[in-house]
Amino acid sequence: MSNPLAPGSLADTRALVTGSSRGIGADTVGYLAEAGAKVVVNYRNKAKRAEQIAEKVVAAGGSALAVGADLTDHDSVQAMVDTVVQEWGGIDLLVLNASGGMESGLGEDYALRLNRDAQVDMLQTAVPHMPAGSRVVFVTSHQAHFVETAETMDEYVPVAKSKRAGELALRELIPQLEAAGIEFVVVSGDMIEGTITATLLNRLNPGAIEGRRQEVGKLYSVSEFAAEIALAAVEPIPADHTKLVGDVSGFTQ
Repeated sequence: MSNPLAPGSLADTRALVTGSSRGIGADTVGYLAEAGAKVVVNYRNKAKRAEQIAEKVVAAGGSALAVGADLTDHDSVQAMVDTVVQEWGGIDLLVLNASGGMESGLGEDYALRLNRDAQVDMLQTAVPHMPAGSRVVFVTSHQAHFVETAETMDEYVPVAKSKRAGELALRELIPQLEAAGIEFVVVSGDMIEGTITATLLNRLNPGAIEGRRQEVGKLYSVSEFAAEIALAAVEPIPADHTKLVGDVSGFTQ
């Protein structure tokens, strides 16, 4: 997958991508860095993996920081933002990519704490250090974005509802963001080939990925969806603050 962003198009942009030590977040970081952005590779517990991504960016002539933070812990989030501000002075692009909720052993309310509460806290902690002209990109799924009007797999409903709750909570902050000159957009995609969530869902519901693929004709790969997120950093903001990636006909009928 080639980089959809022109070289140098994000020169001097300070970008923080949550959950970027692997998968969609890691590929998004790669695209942003290649376009000239300074990138923060955020991780919860995959330090070595995040550091390797940051080292690769630096080796290619870019600027990168690998910064650990548990997004459900405010002090941890504050420490990450403080580190970025100390190093680079602020944040111009915040990509809220980290999500979860299908993990075991983290409490019944973990999905809501991560996908709603932590997203709002991350944004509000970063905003004081985001100048006018900055942008926030929230990453979600069609299964979550349309959960109120379209059916999804039973195994995913709790996560979908928590992500939708997070999206709605963030949307409530749009007037506050606009007053500060900060843009906001939601990027929503279908099941993504090769992600942990898709793999877990397919394990719980064998054939789920193939069934979804046959229904829509194509499922985006990790790199393809990351490219759409990267583009959302520079594209004009839609009037409804929403970028829908791929076919959504099955969710809107």
